[in-house]
Amino acid sequence: MLIVVKNVAMEHHVYFWLKEEKKNSADLASFELGVMDLLKIGEISAGLWGKSADTPSRPVTDKSFDYAISLKFDSLELHNIYQDHPDHHVFVNAFKDWWEKVLVMDVDE
Repeated sequence: MLIVVKNVAMEHHVYFWLKEEKKNSADLASFELGVMDLLKIGEISAGLWGKSADTPSRPVTDKSFDYAISLKFDSLELHNIYQDHPDHHVFVNAFKDWWEKVLVMDVDE
């Protein structure tokens, strides 16, 4: 029997496709530091970031993104505060010209 326990009210998933000229080691390191700074924002209850996993290719799997973040919030209100947090704006303003595409998928309980 599977029991699912929900600890969070919503999740915020963001996928980044970086411009080719930003895929050098120095820029990637800078981007990763920026993502790690996002995870320090207090309204986030849990979070992780990474690159596309080296799982087997399947027709339903999109492995084309460069980075992804997954943030968990205890309420939609905390997510909304995060969106207006100064450190979130610092990240967006610092890197918005670096990405070719960004895709956001929010999941509510």
